[in-house]
Amino acid sequence: MNTATTPGPRTLVAGVGNIFLGDDGFGVEAARLLCGQELPPGVEVADIGIRGMHLAYQLLDGYDTFVLLDATARGGKPGTLYVIDAAEPGSRRPPESMPLDGHRMSPDAVLALLDTLCAGTGSAPPRRTLVVGCEPATVEEGIGLSPPVAAALPEAVRLVVGLVREPAPVKESDETVV
Repeated sequence: MNTATTPGPRTLVAGVGNIFLGDDGFGVEAARLLCGQELPPGVEVADIGIRGMHLAYQLLDGYDTFVLLDATARGGKPGTLYVIDAAEPGSRRPPESMPLDGHRMSPDAVLALLDTLCAGTGSAPPRRTLVVGCEPATVEEGIGLSPPVAAALPEAVRLVVGLVREPAPVKESDETVV
């Protein structure tokens, strides 16, 4: 679908991760499954993989909502899904020691770069930025998701479909565990 000509709000759902590092491929696989879903007009799904720099520049194209799909280690049971509100520009800072590497940019680095790019170009970041993350079991070298992360994919897809249909943020808190 060409969302550039779609009137109304625009949403980008982006799957990130490295499919050669086990559960780190969660976001990419979730994006692949979402491509087969019926989504509202103006919703674009992209497999970004490890192209974080590309993602930051793509977000300058004027999206109202951004949903990032990624493996997210937060200490829960593998396969646990999280919805994190990450819309606060300026609060997203990568560690000072992190070099800017377009092929190894973590989601927080992408969002921090977006803030910098928006400030430099006068563009606005998305009003709503959500991370749908899945607790990984392993991010060791290897292709394929672990059983608990693979089992979480159908619920992750349902969750994202619900998020792109609802106009307001999920909750007032910054994280929801599903």
